Amino acid sequence: MYQAILFDIGGVLVEWKPRDYLMERFTNAAVENKVYNITFGSREWGLLDAGRLARYEANQIMLAKADKENCRFEVQEVLDDWESILKPRHRVVELAQRLKKKGYRVFYLSNIAADTLGYVQRLGVLDGFDGGVASCEVHCCKPEPGIYTALLEKYSLSAQECIFIDDSDANVRAAYELGITSIALHRSVNALQRNLRSCGVNTR
Repeated sequence: MYQAILFDIGGVLVEWKPRDYLMERFTNAAVENKVYNITFGSREWGLLDAGRLARYEANQIMLAKADKENCRFEVQEVLDDWESILKPRHRVVELAQRLKKKGYRVFYLSNIAADTLGYVQRLGVLDGFDGGVASCEVHCCKPEPGIYTALLEKYSLSAQECIFIDDSDANVRAAYELGITSIALHRSVNALQRNLRSCGVNTR
């Protein structure tokens, strides 16, 4: 029944825990919240993902905000180092590769900036994928319906033949409302594999 498996990148194929990263870096809740709101939780970060702002411009805006909040040093540290969060989730990557070998088409569907997508590609996480759609390319982000339909149309897929995996409940709900079978990855990869098998997907 299912022909294609769609994977989110951040939080699924690679680690994405910015709050944990900030906690380890600063061990001060007030600083962590301030830096998060200026960086990962900012409007600028969303515009980067949507491909509506260049990295240099976004960084300059964030640093200007940091100056006002007296945390320029901390924000600069994060802007220089944050990609270190993006470590491959090897068991999920291996699962995607197994599914590919078993004849399923595998795609990524991610809210991600252009330079970050390039970094993930250089990590080899997307090797062997049949393609995908990034928010920066279509200028809209999950859970907006447009990003899902962009992938379906680009690869001539029907919603009913796809399974979508994401760590965000909102993104999973949006895919489900479009008729895409969806799985939220909140727990172990073993749980993900059980969910896939319950859909009739051979994960072994």
